[in-house]
Amino acid sequence: MAAEEIVPRLAVETTQDYVADIKQILLEARRTTARAVNHLMVQAYWLVGRRIMEEEQHGEARAEYGEKVLTILSRELVSEFGDGFSYANLRNMRQFYRTFPDPSICYTLCSKLSWSHNRLIMRVDGEQARMYYLREAAEQQWSVRQLERNIQSHYYQRIVANQEPHRPELSMPSQTQQFFKDPYVLEFVGLRPHYSDSEKGLEAAIIDNLQQFMLELGKGFSFVGRQYRISTETTHFYIDLVFYNYLLKCFVLIDLKTHKLTHQDIGQMDMYVRMFDDMKRPEGDNPTIGMLLCAERDETVVKYSVLGSSKQLFATKYLPYFPTEEELRDVIPFSRTPKSTNY
Repeated sequence: MAAEEIVPRLAVETTQDYVADIKQILLEARRTTARAVNHLMVQAYWLVGRRIMEEEQHGEARAEYGEKVLTILSRELVSEFGDGFSYANLRNMRQFYRTFPDPSICYTLCSKLSWSHNRLIMRVDGEQARMYYLREAAEQQWSVRQLERNIQSHYYQRIVANQEPHRPELSMPSQTQQFFKDPYVLEFVGLRPHYSDSEKGLEAAIIDNLQQFMLELGKGFSFVGRQYRISTETTHFYIDLVFYNYLLKCFVLIDLKTHKLTHQDIGQMDMYVRMFDDMKRPEGDNPTIGMLLCAERDETVVKYSVLGSSKQLFATKYLPYFPTEEELRDVIPFSRTPKSTNY
């Protein structure tokens, strides 16, 4: 190739790199600006809510007075700032302040999330649950859609279930309990309710929806493999799903069971965990954890098996459909709380 042909080509490639760099700078600036605007607007909505509350408290002690104030305020603000300050949104701002009156929570947590995130969280029953969703949504960067799904599926209550003392099979070290839940909701795999599908079919459905499954698993998980082989001198064994949790610094083995849990299932997983620790666990890693994800538990088997004493094994149910709130409350009896109120 002639020198005069090489120079223009290099010039074009250099120009393309140059343009790409400029675009990246502007895109990052746009994202930073959007985050800053969101941060300031959430704080502004909290301040508006506080000012509304102050006006109501200083005015007449009647609900009618407060609603009249909001009606007048909305009329004035909409004419100047647009529909974002409708009567309904002003009520949301008032409730926002009522729900999070501590300014430090607003400025350090709420403002890291969008107004849509905050509107969902402030309707959650229970202060501990609200604070959990605030922290996790901010830390894990949940989308609004993911946050809504987690709230509707009682994500927080299912995490707390693993920490209940009446569940002997969940006697894991306390620092790991926050990473596992019971039950797991797998509505995204597309299996029919109460349909006894094969374990291979369930595994394939999970792999087809791996991103959603990992979001349901929770924080810190990375996928290692399916039908992961571990071998002795004479035999090969295959583990359905293997993950690594970089926060727990350990492997997590998952065995899928579409039937009621049996003592043979538990013994098999106990063997897998021991073999994996012996053959695969790197020096410095924490002990491997084994999860039996089953359609139904046999509580007698659970009580009198190795699950009752092992800190590396536990069994939890999965629901292959998105249950109603009443069904979830039956599965998680300690979470019986009043339904959320729509403001």
